[in-house]
Amino acid sequence: MTAATTFYWLMRAREADVILHAMTERRRKRILRQHVQTDRLLGVDAVPLGEPVAPVPTAAGSASRSSTVASAVRSNAAPLLATVAEPLPRLDREGKLRVLEAMRLEEVQNCRKCELCRGRLNTVFGEGDVDASILFIGEGPGQNEDEQGRPFVGRAGELLDKMIAAMGLKREQVYIANIVKCRPPNNRAPTPIEVETCWPYLYRQIATIRPKVIVTLGGPAAKAVVGTSEGITRLRGTWHSYVLGPGEEPIPVMPTFHPAYVLRNYTPEVRGKVWSDLQQVMKLVGL
Repeated sequence: MTAATTFYWLMRAREADVILHAMTERRRKRILRQHVQTDRLLGVDAVPLGEPVAPVPTAAGSASRSSTVASAVRSNAAPLLATVAEPLPRLDREGKLRVLEAMRLEEVQNCRKCELCRGRLNTVFGEGDVDASILFIGEGPGQNEDEQGRPFVGRAGELLDKMIAAMGLKREQVYIANIVKCRPPNNRAPTPIEVETCWPYLYRQIATIRPKVIVTLGGPAAKAVVGTSEGITRLRGTWHSYVLGPGEEPIPVMPTFHPAYVLRNYTPEVRGKVWSDLQQVMKLVGL
């Protein structure tokens, strides 16, 4: 079994663990049936899950990639953190591409796990450099994204492109994804159950890419990744962290305003706050 294949099934096991611990008994049975059906289609008759371990504690006080960040980081217990014992393999570029493409085509593209699938034109998996140092995470696709099947391609996407360019990077040098992969009706924020159901896909994207830093765009994305009920105004500009699993180094997380919010509040003050947030990210990754 190749490292990419091993990683794929560890992520499937981790996804199953998240779902089993977070959902009601009825929903657990339904999701398990979906997993069995998917595995049969793929010709898989057994998947080793490993033994569960205790939930991962918060990472306060853990060393991070930067002493400056370590002194300022705020860690929260991510509510959808998986708890399997196996260490997560680190893949090379080709392995990452295989894992992400398999997930996109075999799972996300055909996903029917929540009601959002009923109104979509396309799923929006995510795109960018699988070896990116920076992972941008939004809340969900809008109309333009739903039509094109790509993240951040509308007016907010144009502004995000400018933000990335201001950092000295191109869109192709970062990775961009969303909390949910289907468009919520009328561009509303995804519900907690929609976030919970779709979370394992994003988790596996993070675990595959292993960015040096995560930038969350807007309140819903920040709350889901950081694991808090605080609003974006209080969260932004302050380092937080996300832990993939036992023994894993915390990934620094910088929440900032969503580009759509910036467009609605296009003032020097709001733009200055976003630029300040991005400057902290640039300093961390050495830009």
